[in-house]
Amino acid sequence: MDHRVATVTQALSTAIGLPGERMSKVDTAWLRMDSPANLMMIVGVWILRPGLTRAALAERITERLLGYQRFRQVPREDAAGAAWHDDPGFDLARHLTTHRLKRAKGQSAQAALQARVAELAVTPLDPAHPRWQFELIEQYDGGSALIARIHHCIADGIALISVMMSLVDGGALPPRRARQAKAARAGGLEGAEDWLADTLIRPFGDITARALEVAGGGAAKSLHLMATPQQTLAGTVDQALDMARIAGQLASDVAALALMPDDASTRLKGTPHAVKKVAWCEPIPLDAVKAVGRAFNASVNDVLLSCVAGAIGHYLRGLGDDTQGLEIRAMVPINLRPLEEAWKLGNRFGLVPLLLPIGLTNPVERLYAVRARMNELKGSLQPLLTFGLLSVAGLMIKPAQDALLNLFGRKTTAVMTNVPGPGTKLKVCGSTLEQTMFWVPQSGTVGLGVSVLSYGGGVQFGVIADTALCPEPQAIIDGFAPAFNQLLALTLMLPWGDE
Repeated sequence: MDHRVATVTQALSTAIGLPGERMSKVDTAWLRMDSPANLMMIVGVWILRPGLTRAALAERITERLLGYQRFRQVPREDAAGAAWHDDPGFDLARHLTTHRLKRAKGQSAQAALQARVAELAVTPLDPAHPRWQFELIEQYDGGSALIARIHHCIADGIALISVMMSLVDGGALPPRRARQAKAARAGGLEGAEDWLADTLIRPFGDITARALEVAGGGAAKSLHLMATPQQTLAGTVDQALDMARIAGQLASDVAALALMPDDASTRLKGTPHAVKKVAWCEPIPLDAVKAVGRAFNASVNDVLLSCVAGAIGHYLRGLGDDTQGLEIRAMVPINLRPLEEAWKLGNRFGLVPLLLPIGLTNPVERLYAVRARMNELKGSLQPLLTFGLLSVAGLMIKPAQDALLNLFGRKTTAVMTNVPGPGTKLKVCGSTLEQTMFWVPQSGTVGLGVSVLSYGGGVQFGVIADTALCPEPQAIIDGFAPAFNQLLALTLMLPWGDE
């Protein structure tokens, strides 16, 4: 009854012109960022065995996902920006559909699924209703496949991971997690909540909080009335030094973004034509990746990103391109969301530009080059600056927003995510989630999206590409495992001590 009353109230408010819940300026920017070539949807794939029925999934979505009001609301633009309004005609059947894959002669089940994902990636969501849709393929390779599409204005990838974790067996609605964290862990969530906090939220959240605290003046230090004069003086000096370091870093990062040159000219840059293809590889063992990292004193991220650079370089050289000395720039999302707000929706992330040394053919040299670039980004305030830029874009009219954000299109070849997932496989309605992949959208004229995801003890590499710029992303995927195997072979040849 309460929901029906709220729905009627919202409908009346809309009819007489009263505003709904205001959308943040960052979310407004994402809402208006759709273009014919690039739709602002986060696209994900789940592969489950045994098969999952639509009825079971519908019940789970009703219990868990629809507890988030955003998934019952429609974003509508107005003179002041945009606002969220309840959808009086909400119907789950519109958002949860089924599909039977049609396989061409000789086409594998995976190739047919990839073709369907690519087709949906360029199919707009209905703007008259909440902008999300799940498509369940009930019969896929001995199980089921679930294709999820969620518009970026609803939430960023970190928030949506929290949303999707609520769908797994043992999950709970995020607003109840603070009170029931111990009960959820005892209920067998298999560490999903701990993983979310420890690997995705806390590291970057703590860095951001520290930067903001220092930049804000550290009021708690200066108001410590019990401190001695000497302690107060020492604290003031330390605070001044911290602020000076932050100011220096800020000036450096502003200059780096403002003076960032256009990206290298390769066949992967150009004008996208709104036809996409998707490809992903079979998982490689995460333990092997960790072993390579230990052998070369590099992080797991360093190893994986060097393999991405190696795969892209190999692809271009295979087409006859000269990659010597070439680097391409990928924009990498960085979470800015505090731990206690992990379950909230909306967009709270920034971006950092990462140069990938695709011209280096020596695998060890390439790994060390990536490691050096990653070290240079540590402590950067660029995520905060790009978040602020998106906020400013949301204040502008759409043509001005497009002009501002298209500046980044010229300076970027790809958007890349690298997400560590749970180490053990999760279950959904009793079915095991065997594989999972997702891609964040590319904006403007960017035509390449790269996703690296660890899950269930393995690491997968996936690509979504506009066919005008990369007709066969599978050819990039096919270079990922060989690039890793080169490093693995060198690792096995190193001298090992008793330890």
